[in-house]
Amino acid sequence: MENVASFVDIVNTFLWDYALLVLLLGTGIIYSFSLKFIQVRKFGAGMKKMFGNFSLHGKSTENGLSSFQALATAIAAQVGTGNIAGAATAIASGGPGAIFWMWVSAFFGMATIYAEAVMAQHTRVKENGVVVGGPVYYIKYIFKGKFGKFLAGFFSVAIILALGFMGNMVQSNSIGSSFENAFGVKPIFVGIVIAVIAAFIFLGGINRIARVTEKIVPIMALIYIVGCLVILFMNGAGVGKAFHDIFVAAFNPDAVLGGALGVTVQKAMRFGVARGLFSNEAGMGSTPHAHATADVKHPGDQGIIAMMGVFIDTFVILTLTALVILSTGALSSGETASALAQVAFDSAFGSFGKVFIAICMLFFAFTTIIGWYYFGEVNVRSLFGKKAVKIYAALVVVFVLVGSTLKVDLVWNMSDMFNGLMVIPNLIAILASIPIVRKLSREHENLLKK
Repeated sequence: MENVASFVDIVNTFLWDYALLVLLLGTGIIYSFSLKFIQVRKFGAGMKKMFGNFSLHGKSTENGLSSFQALATAIAAQVGTGNIAGAATAIASGGPGAIFWMWVSAFFGMATIYAEAVMAQHTRVKENGVVVGGPVYYIKYIFKGKFGKFLAGFFSVAIILALGFMGNMVQSNSIGSSFENAFGVKPIFVGIVIAVIAAFIFLGGINRIARVTEKIVPIMALIYIVGCLVILFMNGAGVGKAFHDIFVAAFNPDAVLGGALGVTVQKAMRFGVARGLFSNEAGMGSTPHAHATADVKHPGDQGIIAMMGVFIDTFVILTLTALVILSTGALSSGETASALAQVAFDSAFGSFGKVFIAICMLFFAFTTIIGWYYFGEVNVRSLFGKKAVKIYAALVVVFVLVGSTLKVDLVWNMSDMFNGLMVIPNLIAILASIPIVRKLSREHENLLKK
């Protein structure tokens, strides 16, 4: 078992510290220039479409979900425990400057996710009366024959393991541990409740998943944003210093940290880019499954809305977490990950800090479980057919239950590894899709002018 753990650590170091930073950031830069910085040009249009389509009671049709339902399902997966622990880890390991590089990665990631959503819409199909799409479909569309089937199969296996099984164990564990810490409730009882509710939602298919996410996502985002703003208001003097530290430490960490953490510019970049991309999932191939289901007039419509998911995840949620940590002085505690965020919230809310984090963890992690389950389901259908879905759903429920009580570092690390591996076939297809995405983008812009 130690050999397996060592192998996984080596693979993760290569993927997340080197290969994926270049691939993910590079793809975002290429698409930003290819699409003439669409994340800037169409930002206003994306915000307008998102709020214009906002509804807690969206209606799906035979052609798919409402555009907002698809976005809510994508955000459900994007905004998870990483938005609390991810920002904290980036700051603890890379210093305040890591947040600047997190913003840079998200900026370019918005162009990547635009391409993913457009391709998912362009290649989606209707199977057994249900609209589906995602990397498996556009990989086979771009690459015909055995190579395409191999890449698609590799992606499907990786995402089922990374998100459907191992990833959902990680999320349920976060809920269980936070509730035990805040209320003294045994994780097994929390796990049973979460597993039962999850099973009910899973069995309702994508329409039930969408109805749940369109209601929970806005509520969970609002609760967390308000909580963070209250703390920032209480620590108003520290907010300006927090921004100062972020920008200065991005290029000169010693000027802020004095070399205390051994942070370099390279370290700030590495942890900022890695944690940012891991959180907003741009280029990972997960959220296109949700965006493919939207009933829109043109693929570009969902492309510009997809960009808003990255914006909300990183520029709003992650940034607020970072500002709370920095403005409260929690970084000096020496804690890391979610424990660092806990210190920050406790310093402002006292004993209620644990309760607040537990509630947010419940919302964030549970919606991620729902989103990740669906992404895995699409790939189970692709590999094994409709009959395998119920078996998959039952297995995910078991993993959620077990995960709530059992934190195994190897499982967490293997989830990271398969998360990284599924990026590779997705980005190969996305990079090969540049001519198609550019053509569809021009079509969409011409439509908007009419």
